[in-house]
Amino acid sequence: MSNIFVENLSKFYPVAVKEPGIAGTITHFFRRNYRVIKAVQDVSFEIAPGEVVGFLGPNGAGKTTTLKMLTGLIHPSGGTIKVAGHTPFLRQEAFLQKITLVMGQKQQLLWDIPAMDSLRINAAVYDIPDKEFHRRVGELSEMLFLDGQLNQPVRKLSLGERMKAELLAALLHRPQVLFLDEPTLGLDVNAQVAVRDFLREYNQRYQATVLLTSHYMADITALCQRVLLIHQGKLMYDGSLDGLLERFAPYREVHVELAQPLPKEKLKSYGEVQLLDGRAVSFIVEQDALTRTVAQILADLEVIDLKVTEPPIEEVIGKVFQAGVI
Repeated sequence: MSNIFVENLSKFYPVAVKEPGIAGTITHFFRRNYRVIKAVQDVSFEIAPGEVVGFLGPNGAGKTTTLKMLTGLIHPSGGTIKVAGHTPFLRQEAFLQKITLVMGQKQQLLWDIPAMDSLRINAAVYDIPDKEFHRRVGELSEMLFLDGQLNQPVRKLSLGERMKAELLAALLHRPQVLFLDEPTLGLDVNAQVAVRDFLREYNQRYQATVLLTSHYMADITALCQRVLLIHQGKLMYDGSLDGLLERFAPYREVHVELAQPLPKEKLKSYGEVQLLDGRAVSFIVEQDALTRTVAQILADLEVIDLKVTEPPIEEVIGKVFQAGVI
């Protein structure tokens, strides 16, 4: 059974078009012409309970619009959505108890009062008994290493501490489905790692379903086995990260440290020379020829060190979006 079911989901916006000049302004005032923006077009996917899925796309691709439809903030123009067994745009209380939406650039905690006071408000909204409220706050603050910070005014918390407190507030009612839109936006490396570790532990402990958007590919590679790629409102790919690499990057990078420098002409026969810096050489090698090429390098050259890596996932996804086709 799916926790998130989406079939032929679409969202279209009419946008008024005005010609330049005074005549265009007068015409626009009395008789408006419209063009249709297709923000999301016929998107379909399913996400199982407990699954963590990355939702990727360039700015304006339709990610946030899709998240807003999945959480019931906006009404779809067409298609079917079921989240935790509910139709989101009906905004039923039982549905709202089962989901949460975290947006890295938005905040729900009140700026000038301690985070704990805002958490008490959330507890009242979700009708969480006082004893259970303290138990959940204690458990989540321990997972997030927030002991002591919750009694300080939010404005005095660091950005990383504030983001952790926002996560605690969003998860206080223990939702089944988490929609996370750039949860590590603007955080330093240590804070990003802490948030990822928490989300991984939360998912494992409560088997929550997670749909995650992020421009930090480290978030995706650390948490998601499966990714959805959306571009210009259309779903371009739905599958594993490994499958994405196999399909769109059928090559590997071979990094070699030689005993002594060699000219580029003597190295070209082993693959495309991507980098040549003294004794350090990097080759691009087709995956089918990888084993043969590595064996040949070791046989022909005096090698101190050799390492084979996959191309960066950011590079692969960037090429997919540039091509615009699957």
